[in-house]
Amino acid sequence: MSDQQPTIILVHGAFAESASWNGVIDRLGAGYNVVALANPLRSLPGDAAYLQDVMRWVDGPVVLVGHSYGGMVTTQAAADNPSVRALVYVNSFAPETGESALSLSGQFPGSTLAGTLVQYPVSTGGNEVAIAQDAYHKQFAADAPADVASLMARTQRPATEQALNDALVGDPAWRSLPSWFVFGDADMNIPVAAHRFMAERANPQGQREIEGGSHAMAVARPSEVAETIIEAVRGVGG
Repeated sequence: MSDQQPTIILVHGAFAESASWNGVIDRLGAGYNVVALANPLRSLPGDAAYLQDVMRWVDGPVVLVGHSYGGMVTTQAAADNPSVRALVYVNSFAPETGESALSLSGQFPGSTLAGTLVQYPVSTGGNEVAIAQDAYHKQFAADAPADVASLMARTQRPATEQALNDALVGDPAWRSLPSWFVFGDADMNIPVAAHRFMAERANPQGQREIEGGSHAMAVARPSEVAETIIEAVRGVGG
């Protein structure tokens, strides 16, 4: 195993974009190498393949950090990949084989996401979905300032229905890699019961539940997210 400090790769989920990690990156400071991926949000196999391309470009050990659907992508991309040292799940899906983002979010009651979505067909086939701008603040980022949430609503990256329905293929990487979880108990996209369930079965090295934390904790609670990432990097010798 390399003694090189791992690069932290941040993978956003649906209805966010790479700049949603800006506060986390700022709190990580200059002592860490960080890449915020622009997640295509087209399909789980395709998005995971793109992350693997970025990992090859980084060329060294990595710690993968996924938010929401980004956790689907990091889990898939990390499978049998020797460069991955740890996984961090931020209000994120940590799927088992055969599970999708949609199936996991509906496994426990409490998600109000479906009622806020708008959809439209795309020329490549199927539909794309986004959160209606007037519903975004309450649904996605209730603990963020209104002006910040308004900007996020306008810069969100829509996801295809296919991506949200694609299931994890192969053994989940969290079964063989150390993992850390941080999530909010006021997440309206993924019920907190689902977060607790996924964390418990992954048997993580660290787990943090933030009172009042919304789905967008990377924006609203960047210090707590950065602290968890630093714990993961230090936990694998970085």
